[in-house]
This record gives sequence, structure tokens and C-alpha cells, in this order.
Amino acid sequence: MRLNAKVAMITGAASGIGLATAQRFAREGARVVLADLDPADLGAALDEVRASVPDPLPDDVLMSAVIDVTDRLSLDAMVAEVCRRWGRIDILVNNAGITADARFHQMTEAQFDRVIAVNLKGVWHATQAVVPTFMAQGSGVVLSASSVVGLTGNFGQTNYAASKAGVIGMTRTWARELGPKGIRCVAVCPGLIDTPMLETIPAAVLEKLLDKVPLHRLGKPEEVAAVYAFLASDDAAYINGAVIEVSGGIML
Repeated sequence: MRLNAKVAMITGAASGIGLATAQRFAREGARVVLADLDPADLGAALDEVRASVPDPLPDDVLMSAVIDVTDRLSLDAMVAEVCRRWGRIDILVNNAGITADARFHQMTEAQFDRVIAVNLKGVWHATQAVVPTFMAQGSGVVLSASSVVGLTGNFGQTNYAASKAGVIGMTRTWARELGPKGIRCVAVCPGLIDTPMLETIPAAVLEKLLDKVPLHRLGKPEEVAAVYAFLASDDAAYINGAVIEVSGGIML
């Protein structure tokens, strides 16, 4: 188990890629903090994580935290509780994200600000909340969800593309600043992944998008989670500042 006894915090962990990552990390032996907005969703997610592990998990290897990544106080409280409970934090997965799509000339300031607040400033908040612990330990891994949209832009997603491009810029900056302190920072760029975020895309539009993917299928949340598990492990000890696509080749 590559993550045996490591402590991992995952934002946006109640569904999609975040939940799949929590499941994979638990199977890899990590102690996992599932962080999200809704207590009921978190309760269901905890049950799904426990059900996904072949052997019964000990009581003290999972915890949930009701947080809003736009609320720094809730993040600071989570970090303090995790450190009190387990004495350390090894991995942060910045997975929480939202969309609020509209053509540029029709996008409201509220739509723009909300996506930036969650997808970009939320990553900044969560990372800044945990980095003092990483620095005290002399080790830590920050894995942040960007997107292929952050590399290319996308019709109707000025706010989302800006936020995901910003995550790449922050990740590369942090890799330079924090690398000498033993902290690795990596951005992951999923492509078309079969999560609730795709449910708003009409079937005909989705099919046209899939035509651009050489594998001609949607990715699975579990396939992104597998990449996160590798990057979080000591097997990836020399990967820092990288931007890694999990897209089926859509960028080719």
C-alpha cells in the first residue's frame, strides 16, 4: 500500500473525482479526511469509502469535515482538528470546483466571482492553511485540480478557464518556493471525465467533444484518482511543478 499511514485531506470529496480519490487513498492505506459542504453528502461518501475497501477499515482512519473552501476559518479549523487527531498532514488534494457557464458577453460578475472564489482562491486558501504544517514537517504534497480547459480555453467558460489556468500558475510558483522546504506541488488536468459536472452538456455536444478524444470515451473518476495516488506516493518523489493531463489524448 503506497500511502500507508499517510494523512490526506481531499476537498470536494463527497462525489465524482474527489470521492473516487478518497476511495483509492483508503485502499492504499492512507488516513483520509473527506471535506465538502453538505453533512448528509459527506455521510453517504464515508459509507461509500468504507464499502470500497476489501477489508474492514479501523474506526480511526476516516474523518469528515464540513468546509467551504471560500471560508478560511473553516479550513483552518479542519487543519487544526486533523493535526490534533493524527499529528500530521502529508497530502492535500485541492479538488473542490464548480462551473457557472455563459458566453463572455452574457456572463455576470456574480458568475465570474463565484467560480474564481471556489476554483482559484479556494485552492489558495486550502493550500495556505496546510503549508505551515508541511513546512514544520519538512515534507508534504499539494495536488491541485486544473483542467485541459485551463490549457486551451473553452467556449462559454471564461471564468472556469481563468480559474484553472490560475491553478497551473500558482502550482508552478509554489513548486519553486516550497520545493526547497521538501514540499511538492503538482497540477492535474482532467479532460472529459464521467462526473455530475458533465450532466449539463447536451448529448449531441458531448458526442462532438468525444470525437476529439483518440480513445473516444469519457474518462472514469477512478482513472484520475489513480494518478493522484501515484503523485501522492513516494514513487513520485521527484515530480514537482508538473502539469499532468488525464484526458485520453484530447490535446493531441
